[in-house]
Amino acid sequence: MSSSLHVYGKKARDGAAGAAGARVETVPLVTFALGSDLLAADVRQVDRVIKLREVAPVPNTPDWLLGMMPYRDSTVPLLDLRRRLELPDAPALEERRIMIFVAGSGFTAAVVDRVLDVRGVPVSDLEPPPPLVRGLSREYVRAVFRRDERIAIMLDADRLLSATERLQLAAAS
Repeated sequence: MSSSLHVYGKKARDGAAGAAGARVETVPLVTFALGSDLLAADVRQVDRVIKLREVAPVPNTPDWLLGMMPYRDSTVPLLDLRRRLELPDAPALEERRIMIFVAGSGFTAAVVDRVLDVRGVPVSDLEPPPPLVRGLSREYVRAVFRRDERIAIMLDADRLLSATERLQLAAAS
């Protein structure tokens, strides 16, 4: 591993966490689950978590787009995060929620199975995605980290929709 790691946009120095009296830089992450998979997002990219609600379907869109929903003074896309990340479908759970992400200059909403907590993760614990994370879903991954002996994936909410997809949705709604 190199002496520094640029994962989160800040430089984390190796050994900084172990130095006596050294301040450990942390990133506040909202951790959530899709089935048995643990995911997280920077809390500064999460505007709100709300209960499921009805959405207006948008014709001729990918299956991962559930529709558009009103939020504040705008209409935002609601994604099926499972499908967007190419994970298998699963039964609906009562704990399912909608996470509203601050993405780009607007908002993107996504359905998650359950929201677990918010906790600070040392920047030094964030690692680049391993090579086995390939394909479409890799572009959404900002980093990976350990959480309670499990691997969690930190998403980049800004990349859940491409600029082209945002323009297409704006024109359709």
